[in-house]
Amino acid sequence: MYELLTDELRVEVLDPVADAALTGPRYCTGGYVFQVHDARHGPLMSGPTYPDDFNWFDGQGIPDSFALEPLRAPGADDGDALLLGVGVCDLEAGTVVERCVWDVAQAPTSLTFRTAHAWGGFACTLERTLTLVGRTLRSVTELINADDGRALPVRWFPHPFFPQPAADELFRTSAAVTLPESEGYRVAEDGSVHRRVLAPGHVGHYQELDHAASGPLTLVHRHDAVGSITMTTSYVPERFVVWGNHYTVSAEPFHVATLAPGAQARWAVTYTF
Repeated sequence: MYELLTDELRVEVLDPVADAALTGPRYCTGGYVFQVHDARHGPLMSGPTYPDDFNWFDGQGIPDSFALEPLRAPGADDGDALLLGVGVCDLEAGTVVERCVWDVAQAPTSLTFRTAHAWGGFACTLERTLTLVGRTLRSVTELINADDGRALPVRWFPHPFFPQPAADELFRTSAAVTLPESEGYRVAEDGSVHRRVLAPGHVGHYQELDHAASGPLTLVHRHDAVGSITMTTSYVPERFVVWGNHYTVSAEPFHVATLAPGAQARWAVTYTF
């Protein structure tokens, strides 16, 4: 694994080659934050099976994903598709057929992962940069549609796995949120999101939230060890989802776009621990 270090934090980041056994089709393999360690408090992030077990589908730490927008070749009738940040995948079998190749550059405070895709009539370049300064980790994604005639649809979301706090309150957001009657969650009078019950077993509770954000979203998640972790997007979320089980809670603000030929997009998520 790669590491980013400060006096207070150690961030573990998967090596797309050496740690390939820890990845699969679901999460972007470049810039995958596997764990954040605090010098005083130990591991700060969780996962759907953490700390008892690990599998590539559930993952742990702070992965992110383009997998909900598989790119298929025109007329394709099999399970193969291009997943940005992963490579060509057999979606029916849940396997990676051809992994993308990442060029990795490490600096004292940053890691940059670069790759290019060309498959099925799609062509693009993808760059992911992680920067750690003090107690703030910033993840920046840059995507260029290198095709000269075909639009590139993008559906991306961060999947931070915060540990389940002891209290029912989970997080507060900078924009008002509402939700329908939910088995797993409720919005309190002060606007904070609470769990109703601790989700039993592995499956957990999935809930889409309606939000009033007209600009970037800030979310402050309760954390029993460090008080809170603040997550801020550079974009207005197109969707906002929360999922959690008895191990973890994941708030997922989606970035959705369509890149015209030759167009590029850049977005970021910042975590302050």
